[in-house]
Amino acid sequence: MEIESKQQILERRKEIEQDLLDFLKETKSDFGLDDIKGIIYNEDGQDDLTKVIAMFDTGQGLIELENILETINDAWNYFPHKCLSGLCPMEKIGVVSQ
Repeated sequence: MEIESKQQILERRKEIEQDLLDFLKETKSDFGLDDIKGIIYNEDGQDDLTKVIAMFDTGQGLIELENILETINDAWNYFPHKCLSGLCPMEKIGVVSQ
C-alpha cells in the first residue's frame, strides 16, 4: 500500500468531496455533502454505509452505480470517523508519511 502524506490525503478528500457533490446533483438527491460526512463521522456499524449508498440509489444503471460505490468507498476511507479519534482509516492504518 502506498504511503500518503497528510497533504495527499487532504487533496484526495477534496477530490472525493467534488465527486460526491457531482453525484448528488446528477441523482437529484435530497441530501448534501454534510449529510454524508455526518454519517461517516458518526458511524457505528455496517448499516451506516448502506445509508450513504441509499442516498444515491435512483435505479440507475450498473455502470453509474459502480462509479458511485467506488466514490463512497473512497469517502469512507478518506473522511474522518469519530470512532477513530477524528482520523480517517487511511491515517489510522499507518499509511500516512509525515
